[in-house]
Amino acid sequence: MSAPRRPPRRHLDGVLLLDKSLGVSSNYALQAARRLYNADKAGHTGTLDPLATGLLPLCFGEATKFSSALLEADKRYVATVRLGVTTDTADAEGSVLMRRSVTTNLADLEQVLTRFHGDLEQVPPMHSALKRDGKPLYAYAREGIVLERAPRHVHIYQIQLLEWETEVFVFEVSCSKGTYVRTLAADIGEALGCGGHLVALRRTGIGALDVTQAHTITTLEFLDNQARDTLLLPLDILLQGLAITRLDAENAAKIRQGQAIRWTGEAGARTRVYDADNHFMGVCQMTIDGWLQPQRLVSFAT
Repeated sequence: MSAPRRPPRRHLDGVLLLDKSLGVSSNYALQAARRLYNADKAGHTGTLDPLATGLLPLCFGEATKFSSALLEADKRYVATVRLGVTTDTADAEGSVLMRRSVTTNLADLEQVLTRFHGDLEQVPPMHSALKRDGKPLYAYAREGIVLERAPRHVHIYQIQLLEWETEVFVFEVSCSKGTYVRTLAADIGEALGCGGHLVALRRTGIGALDVTQAHTITTLEFLDNQARDTLLLPLDILLQGLAITRLDAENAAKIRQGQAIRWTGEAGARTRVYDADNHFMGVCQMTIDGWLQPQRLVSFAT
């Protein structure tokens, strides 16, 4: 007897806020969700390490056109740090490099955390996906090669101690894009004089999106198709950081046809555009000479 035929992939347009579980890659989580939705096109908005849990927005259909929007957004995390042990990856997956005694008290920790507020220079870890000559740094690290890395400017908006138990503490951080929380954890450990590494990480927010809005794969598995579909958010949820421009019927028609229109705005500014019926049309950008130029448009009226 032949195996039952798989139903054809569905075309879905929307955003799913997934609460990724521990130990799985972002791509594994994406493919699991895609299978449940039987979606023909899907992508994520930036990876979350297997060690980390939490918010991972997934895009289906036309939403994939805007998946890069959240790469520039600020992030929020809750991190757990083990003091006294330094690893080569700055997290629990690495090999131990050094063990030191921990004499830190609560006052020491709170004082050191204040140093990690505001503008910082971070050296990206060798065990990272940053590329050098087309090859990720972690590939060099696995070969025992250590390369010079230029410091990167990041900004810590807020860092707050949540829990402390002598050798383990938990902090919450709100930070700019490109911040390596495991590097932050290791740097805090060094500032305390005992070293440290990241043992757990949970992403709780990206821009205006919060993990309390997210759903786990387990939850999705217990829902029928109709219930799962109701969890999909509109495409423009990815673009909440952009200003809104509403167009009349004539100008909306021109934009849909890929034509620029005369408009007033700041040169270089990007905006999400809507027609007179409040249908999201896509993203446009102001040119230096006063034109609103289509940048990325949806191919249907949402």
